[in-house]
Amino acid sequence: MKLWQRWTRLIAAFVGLVVAGQGARVCGQAPSRFYLKNGDRVVFYGDSITDQRLYTTFVEDYVVTRFPDLNVTFVHSGWGGDRVTGGGGGPIDVRLRRDVIAYKPTVMTIMLGMNDAGYRAFDRALFDTYSQGYEHILDTVRSALPGIRLTLIQPSPYDDVTRPPNFEGGYNAVLIRYGEWVKELGERGHLLVVDMNSPLVRTLECAEKSDPDGAKQILPDRVHPRAGGHLVMAEALLKGWEAPALVSWVAMDAAGPRLVSAQNTRVSDLQADDQGWSWTQSDRALPMPLDMADPTVKLALQCSDFVQALDQETLKITGLKGERYKLQIDGEPVGEFTRQRLEEGVNLATFSTPMEKQAASVHALTVKHNDIHFACWRNLQVPLAGEPLPHLGRALDDLDRLENDVIEERRGAAAPRPHHYQLIAE
Repeated sequence: MKLWQRWTRLIAAFVGLVVAGQGARVCGQAPSRFYLKNGDRVVFYGDSITDQRLYTTFVEDYVVTRFPDLNVTFVHSGWGGDRVTGGGGGPIDVRLRRDVIAYKPTVMTIMLGMNDAGYRAFDRALFDTYSQGYEHILDTVRSALPGIRLTLIQPSPYDDVTRPPNFEGGYNAVLIRYGEWVKELGERGHLLVVDMNSPLVRTLECAEKSDPDGAKQILPDRVHPRAGGHLVMAEALLKGWEAPALVSWVAMDAAGPRLVSAQNTRVSDLQADDQGWSWTQSDRALPMPLDMADPTVKLALQCSDFVQALDQETLKITGLKGERYKLQIDGEPVGEFTRQRLEEGVNLATFSTPMEKQAASVHALTVKHNDIHFACWRNLQVPLAGEPLPHLGRALDDLDRLENDVIEERRGAAAPRPHHYQLIAE
């Protein structure tokens, strides 16, 4: 066993003794090798799939809710129709200078290829343009921003699962070939590479078996995923960044009653009475805001390991005498559980709770700040560039400040809050 592992176990044992002896105590954020660091500036770069601002906002939501004290900023710079040579937003060097380098990012993700491959069987000339153009992007960015950390994303899939391919082999096989080259490029340059294609294809295959009509809605035009598809793509990127699953973990022994262990939360005022148990819990993170009313999200969660891999908010209670219990948080009913279910552990991230509602308010602010940035960039900065408008610069600066106001509001919305828990025997 390595020295740091010994120290980790000794510290954990000490914390456990303190918890057992004194009841309510804090366990800090679980050790994490998460890719993003305090002060990072992230630019998401790509074509229309990035321009949808869905997988990108899901990733942003995760970071803000899971690490509310982490100061990381995000810029969404996708443009529909883009190739490695550029597109509607201008030639590639204009795009990179204006939409990436100007923000001085420390982290950049790149996902291109859907348009580059031409929606046809493999074409060597198109592939050569892609490979040369992709390397030009990397050279340009690294020259302007030494030390930038790059995440290369293999092209997301074209849906050849829920509909028959348009030609022999199908277009997604072409995209996979492009993605294999991206992986080789990353390996040569010691860059992080993320595969969004395979996980989403597996999700489509699973969904096709259980709900063929619903499966078609995950990528309704075969190219642009709806929210459920983007959630799977966000999971792939977060896994590549070694994102932890932990929201919080609480284990209690009702026979005491006593707190057995806690991670990433503070538990206090644990009490027992004739009806059951109550306590105050202050988690240091929020669960992911997941819109279960969206059928594509619901289906994607059923056909992926998103919750298991990234969204664990566990409550585990042993020593119970009764057979069934009601859980309330802040007086709101959460669910009814058997003794066995509570002993196994309940993942509260999958229930409607005050914490889930708080996370949803964070997501709403994520969308707002990105809407402001998009309006500033796409409706003013780009189309009015070069116009003799003396107040344009001031207007852009004011919109930047407005966006920052929303980001600060979101920081407050994501701040941890204490909640009162009640477990009531039926």
